[in-house]
Amino acid sequence: MHSALPMGVEAAARTRRRTFLALVGGTATWAAMAAAQVRAQTHTQAHAQTMPTIGYLGSETPERYSSRLMAFREGLAEAGYVEGRSVAVDFRWAEGQYNRLPALAKELANRQVAVIVAAGGAEVALAAKSATTTIPIVFEMGGDPIRLGVVDSLSRPGGNLTGVSSLSVEVSRKRLEFLREVRPATKVFAVAINPTSPTSGSQLKNLQVAADALGLELVVLKASAEQEFDAMFIAVREAKVGGLVFSSDPYFAYRSPQLAALAMHHGVPAMMQSRDFPLAGGLMSYGGDFHQSHRHSGVYAGRILKGEKPSDLPVQRVTKVELFINLKAARALGLSFPASLLTTADRVIE
Repeated sequence: MHSALPMGVEAAARTRRRTFLALVGGTATWAAMAAAQVRAQTHTQAHAQTMPTIGYLGSETPERYSSRLMAFREGLAEAGYVEGRSVAVDFRWAEGQYNRLPALAKELANRQVAVIVAAGGAEVALAAKSATTTIPIVFEMGGDPIRLGVVDSLSRPGGNLTGVSSLSVEVSRKRLEFLREVRPATKVFAVAINPTSPTSGSQLKNLQVAADALGLELVVLKASAEQEFDAMFIAVREAKVGGLVFSSDPYFAYRSPQLAALAMHHGVPAMMQSRDFPLAGGLMSYGGDFHQSHRHSGVYAGRILKGEKPSDLPVQRVTKVELFINLKAARALGLSFPASLLTTADRVIE
């Protein structure tokens, strides 16, 4: 005869059974979640291993390259690639120390990336070229890639390099002409040159030709480090020149906000290649459209990932140049722009 358990004992037994089942169910759920996580991690790792990798070589920092990187990613997307989803990008940054570029380029070459993007000037392109003769390289620069020895031909570059070149270096003399229109009564202007730049000699020659044609005298100032910037503006102010023209140089361009602040602090009318200069409060800029050139570098990187050879891709020439004028800066400097200059500007900042 079966004897009934006391009510308290039976209730305790039921509680123990429920606790045991809950523990079993919880353990099973935890195990299933852990297994799913492992599967997801394995899938992610496997996906990352199958994605091609672009090695990106930059002369500065990600912050200074931010607008350029945005354009580069736009170009990649046009070619069908999205960073982190269909392509990985391995970055190397020289952080303004351009002598580090060759070693950083060699690091990327040793990683056997699918393609190296060398964006931001001749120094970066030449460093990448010295690192490998087999890995495809896409450069982006403002100078003449033939004159600088980067490629032998624009239409058929040959070898493992192709890329994009703008007119920033070639139009350096136009900056002097524009600044003279703002200060027509002045006969002496200053020019800022980075002596470490491979294009400084040709730019200075072009600027001197322009000065001779306009009957102007040039005061040449050299700067290749941020610590020299303040003294340079003091020298401009003390020389009582009409203004300061920056040669086309990545080191100057990537420091546009700093140089714009110094120019306004010292009361110096100045003109640079990059639109970032007037956007940061400087007076004027005239140079190649860096958004287009960096976007094209992304397109070319994507086309190479799809199997095209750099030797078959002609060097792209971005011929668009843009003039930016900052009227607020002009008022602060006590200057006015001729109507002819205002009507030709691509953008006038009020």
